[in-house]
Amino acid sequence: MEYNELGKTGMKVSKLCFGGLTVGPLQANLSPEEGGKIIARAMEEGVNFIDTADLYHTYFHIKKAMEYSKKELIISTKSYDYEKSGAEKNFLKALNQLGRDYIDIFMLHEQESLLTIQGHWEAMEYFIGQKDKGNIRAVGISTHRVEAVYAAADIPELDIIHPIININGIGIDDGSREDMEEAIAYAKGKGKGIYGMKPLGGGNLLHNIEKCFDYILGLDTLDSIAVGMQSEEEVLYNVHRFNGQAIPSWIKNNIDKKPRKLLVDFWCEGCGNCERKCTHDAIKVVDGKAQVDREKCVLCGYCGAYCPQFCIKVI
Repeated sequence: MEYNELGKTGMKVSKLCFGGLTVGPLQANLSPEEGGKIIARAMEEGVNFIDTADLYHTYFHIKKAMEYSKKELIISTKSYDYEKSGAEKNFLKALNQLGRDYIDIFMLHEQESLLTIQGHWEAMEYFIGQKDKGNIRAVGISTHRVEAVYAAADIPELDIIHPIININGIGIDDGSREDMEEAIAYAKGKGKGIYGMKPLGGGNLLHNIEKCFDYILGLDTLDSIAVGMQSEEEVLYNVHRFNGQAIPSWIKNNIDKKPRKLLVDFWCEGCGNCERKCTHDAIKVVDGKAQVDREKCVLCGYCGAYCPQFCIKVI
């Protein structure tokens, strides 16, 4: 496993980061015991970095993983807090549910611009204060927007940026893949730690998985890449791929046979873009939210490319 310095934080993280969303109730809905075993398997294979968030409800999964495996684990989490009171509440919640007395990385979730970062700055000041006390090792933002990457790059107090990036640019709200590449390079030049998200476009690019990994692993501006995993087979597939090793046929077969489905996240606003673009008549807006006809859906993932809220995933 390749390990890289995460910006100037002093933390050395595995190139493969475990994307913690997928084991929790928003996707696979595994129990903490089941999810913990999958995370622990990744740890045993050399993955020492995991991404999560208050929204994901996976702290107990991660705590179990740390009971199953005694290997090092660097934990990055995030919240949507605006104010000190909310930031403090969510910081203490993370400590309690993870069973730790410090958090490696605490970030503001899904920031859009300098204005949104400024609007959340009271919460960020709390996290910075905890960093000064040694209770948090680094702070930063996650984002789907090019504008926010540039903004965060120019804020000296921020250590980490967690941007969306994939071969088709799916999920980038305000520009192209090339625009995001340039923003990431700019932030990297400013000394920020960068770890990417959604290299498979939220599952919408699974049909093109090899090209997706070729692309993302070719970006030398990324210290690490968060990939969602829901089974030990997926862990082994990704570990082999990131290590440049041939993937055993039994792993490929198990991955190929895994039943998939189209998921519409709860924040869907019912804009209708997906319905208009689906050539299989498999998705309709009903009562203000997109609904999937699983008998008609062929899991092509094309609808996800047209969702402005990035709420359509293949899982």
